[in-house]
Amino acid sequence: MSMSIPSLCRDAFAGNTYLRSTAVLVLCLLLLAPAVPAQSNEPQKEQLLNGLRVLLWEKPGSSEVLVKLRINSGSAFDLSGKSGQMALLGDLLFPDPNTAEFFTDMDGKLEVAVNYDSTTITMIGKSAELEQIIDVLRNGLLATQLTPEVVTRIRDAKIKTLRDAAIAPALVADRAIAVGLFGDFPYGRVMGGTPEDLARVDRADLMLARDRFLNSNNATLAIIGGVTRARTLRTLRQLLGPWRKSENIVPTTFRQPQPPDARTLIVNVPGTASEVRVAVRGVSRTDPDYFPARVLAQLAKQRWQGLTPELVNQPVFARSESHALPGTFVMGATVNAQPAADSLANARKVMDSLMATPATAAELERAKTDAIAEISGLVSKPEAVPDPWLDLDTYHLSSLQDQISLLRGVTATDLQRVANRIFKDAKVATVIAGDTLPLKAALEGRIKYEVLGEIATPAPTPKPPANPGTKSSPE
Repeated sequence: MSMSIPSLCRDAFAGNTYLRSTAVLVLCLLLLAPAVPAQSNEPQKEQLLNGLRVLLWEKPGSSEVLVKLRINSGSAFDLSGKSGQMALLGDLLFPDPNTAEFFTDMDGKLEVAVNYDSTTITMIGKSAELEQIIDVLRNGLLATQLTPEVVTRIRDAKIKTLRDAAIAPALVADRAIAVGLFGDFPYGRVMGGTPEDLARVDRADLMLARDRFLNSNNATLAIIGGVTRARTLRTLRQLLGPWRKSENIVPTTFRQPQPPDARTLIVNVPGTASEVRVAVRGVSRTDPDYFPARVLAQLAKQRWQGLTPELVNQPVFARSESHALPGTFVMGATVNAQPAADSLANARKVMDSLMATPATAAELERAKTDAIAEISGLVSKPEAVPDPWLDLDTYHLSSLQDQISLLRGVTATDLQRVANRIFKDAKVATVIAGDTLPLKAALEGRIKYEVLGEIATPAPTPKPPANPGTKSSPE
């Protein structure tokens, strides 16, 4: 990092009370969480004949090994009306419960995570079992069990899990704001799917997705642990060398969504509290403004709390969610029905203030401190160490840079410039998830709204004016 831990301490404790209260936490995160691997800790890089890119970190003497495969296609490629297709395919890679038990017996881990941009398989086990671990990976990729019986069993189990799970009001609001902002654009869909959409996914859809996306030259494999280069490459060439290469990589290009409805959408969720969401289109992961946007989100949260005293003791957030394509800048909070209209109005005022008023020194330092803590938390797990290197391929980044250094380098001018870029003339989507009746009463006459599922009552048609040359008929 460009800034030493001691100098960061001095900066933090020289600031306001907030910084002094969080400095110890941030320093602990910086010390304990692995930052982006430094250039001196670069992996050994190899590439198999089938195009599979390999990153290897040797750790002599370690009894454990981490195997992490990143396939650079995710749920953004789900077919329309079939959200959860790629997530279901991820579940089908290792459908046998005995496979998970193999890793559990080693005190290890097997996990498949699917987001909009990628599918990531994480395997943690004993270095002595490297060959068996790669063989399990090989079977999932090259001999995927897509028989009608297995597909039906895994799909039905996933649908049941989704139907049985209680949906929190916050999740309802998050889903509604995504749909409001993106419509049927991939980022408006649920990554894990809905029961209705998953029921439409059939075996042919999954076979097509496997053939299009699960290809060796669309993936990068990272290995960290007590294994040698010679042993690792011999194992990979033997077991993953036959993995099929694709002639064409499907690009991340989609038709842009329609502008969101200007009215606030009310989603009925019984309860005393309401979830408020305000969102605009954000920046992509490859955008130079990615890091300033993360700091800007923390500044937006500060100012929103300052304008709305009710939010000080309530769950509140502001996030810059970036993907391969421009994502979302979203502000959210839990409020009672009565101040919901004020919360929405103040969120808009915050956007205006971010464009018009530069951050003060105290605001800037607090925002950067919060952004650093957020990044540090994301990379605190040992299996997250190779992620920055895997991101190079997923997001076509030109170089590997220290994320914390980039956050520390953000200036007040950067924040104001990015705020104008994101908020000026932006189409804003707003959602409130809560009890409909008190929300309608709170918004009536102040904010235009619509209620999900209600048919709007048309305004009465005005009567045409009487013809001045015609006498009215007697009653």
